[in-house]
Amino acid sequence: MACILHIETSTKVCSVAVTEDAHVIFEQADTEGPNHATRCGVFVDEALSFAESHAIPLDAVAVSEGPGSYTGLRIGVSMAKGVAYGRGVPLVAVPTLELLCVPLLLYRDDIPDEALFVPMIDARRMEVYAAVYDRALKPLREPAADIVDAVTYAQWLDRGPVYFFGDGAAKCKSVITHHNAHFIDDVVPLAKHMYPLAARALSRGETADVAYFEPFYLKDFVATKPKDLLKSL
Repeated sequence: MACILHIETSTKVCSVAVTEDAHVIFEQADTEGPNHATRCGVFVDEALSFAESHAIPLDAVAVSEGPGSYTGLRIGVSMAKGVAYGRGVPLVAVPTLELLCVPLLLYRDDIPDEALFVPMIDARRMEVYAAVYDRALKPLREPAADIVDAVTYAQWLDRGPVYFFGDGAAKCKSVITHHNAHFIDDVVPLAKHMYPLAARALSRGETADVAYFEPFYLKDFVATKPKDLLKSL
């Protein structure tokens, strides 16, 4: 099993973790941010020092790739690329919206098997970055920038229970009132939850090019009205 350094900076929360054999052996998180510029480097240094003090060689670096905060993602990805390059280990990109689903899959046993997940990252006004997944994390709709109103997710809500969560979900409660809509509070992307997705990517050989990898900003899309397709600029 691999020892992986995980870096997550896509929202106001900055977190870093180290996992070994699927166990979290180091974690630091700052929830008072955004303080990525001052905290991320400190957390990474502490994580690497911890691993070295326990004679644990680093096998890979995983970083949350977005969508999310432009500045936060730049800081996290730059740090991850620097460590991966300097240590000569693979770089793994973890989709942030998938990462948001992990704690629900790991710790919630009250969500029905047929439920759909809609993780949301706050953008601006009534805009969010969101995707639609089933419980196997199969994407039923790829990440996109949505302008949210009562019918934005109607086609999914009409099928059965849909769970909305992430820092963009709270502002949608007042407009998404369908009886199949469920909201879960206080779900944030954290480095300690990255392991299942990072390990899956490593097992598939899905690593990023350290020299050319860039975060996923959704910069090539514009938010549109419900049922309109997102079109490239």
